[in-house]
Amino acid sequence: MLTDEAMITIKAGKGGDGSASFLREKYRPKGGPDGGDGGKGGDVYFEVDPSTHALSTFTSQKYFKAENGENGRNKKQTGKSAEDLYLKVPPGTLVKENETILADLTQLNQVYKAARGGKGGLGNVHFKSATNQAPKQTTQGGPGEEKNITLELKLLADVGLVGLPNAGKSTLLSVISNARPKIADYPFTTLEPNLGVVNFQDKSFVVADIPGLIEGASKGKGLGIKFLKHLERTRVLVHLLDINSQDLYKDYTSIRKELEVWNKELTQEKELVVLNKIDTLLPKEAEQISVKFAQKLKKPVFLISAVSKTGLEEILGEIDKLLNEY
Repeated sequence: MLTDEAMITIKAGKGGDGSASFLREKYRPKGGPDGGDGGKGGDVYFEVDPSTHALSTFTSQKYFKAENGENGRNKKQTGKSAEDLYLKVPPGTLVKENETILADLTQLNQVYKAARGGKGGLGNVHFKSATNQAPKQTTQGGPGEEKNITLELKLLADVGLVGLPNAGKSTLLSVISNARPKIADYPFTTLEPNLGVVNFQDKSFVVADIPGLIEGASKGKGLGIKFLKHLERTRVLVHLLDINSQDLYKDYTSIRKELEVWNKELTQEKELVVLNKIDTLLPKEAEQISVKFAQKLKKPVFLISAVSKTGLEEILGEIDKLLNEY
C-alpha cells in the first residue's frame, strides 16, 4: 500500500562545548587561555528526491537525529561542525507541525531546513580581561531544535482519473501511459493511486488513477477518503463512467458530490466526461446514449473503449487542450 502519511520526531545536533584550556609550552609555562570554540550542531533538512514515490522510509524509523558538534580544543582550535542530516521525501510532500504547514515540497531537489542545530559554545579565550588573565569560564553548546513532524504526501499529477469502482480507470491508464496497474473485472482492484506518464505528440503529462470512489467516500466509506487528497493538485479531472450503467446521471452526480464535500474546488476544475466500454454496445446504441447524456449534463461527453483503444486520441487531445488553457 502507498504510504502517504507519517509522524516522526526530528532533532538537530547540539553545539559543541567551548574548551577551558591554557597554553603550556617550554618557555611559556603561563601562556594564558587558548580554549577554542565548540563546533555547530547539524541541521535537519527535508529534500525532494524524484526517485522516491512514498513515505515508506518513515514507517519503521520514527526518530531522526543529526550529529552534535565537536567540543573546542586547545590552541584556539574550533571543534568540527557536524554534518547536516538530509531526509529524502517524494515530490508533493507537506511538512507540518501541530497542523501548521511548514513547507510544501513540490519542486525537484527542493530543500527545507526543518530543525536548526545548536551554536557552538565559547572557549575560555573569549573571557580573558585585564582583571582576569586566566579565566576558566566557557559556555556550553546550544541545544538543537527538536520537533514532532507530520509528513503528508499529495501526489503531483496533471490529470486525475475519477469514477466508480470498475469504470475502467486502471485499464485506461495502462493503455495511454507507461503505468502497469493491477487490473481485474471486479470492484476495488485498485487499492492505491497509480501514476503514469502520457506522451502525446511532442508533450507529456502525468495522470493519476485514483481508486474507485463510492457514495460516502468523503466521510470515510470505502477507499475514497484515503485518496481524495491526491486529487487536490491535479489540473484536469477525467470523469470515467461505464456506458452500461443503469443510471449514468446518478453515477456522475454521486461522484461529483463526494468531490464537493471533500474540497469544493475540485468541482471547479476543468473536467472531461468520458463514457467507457463502448465496445460492448453497437456504435449506434453508444451514440444515442452519449447524445442523451450530454443533453442532460449540458456539456460534451466523449466515447471511448480502453480495451479496443477506440477514441483515445480524441480525449488525449482534449486533455492537452485543457492543460494548455490552465
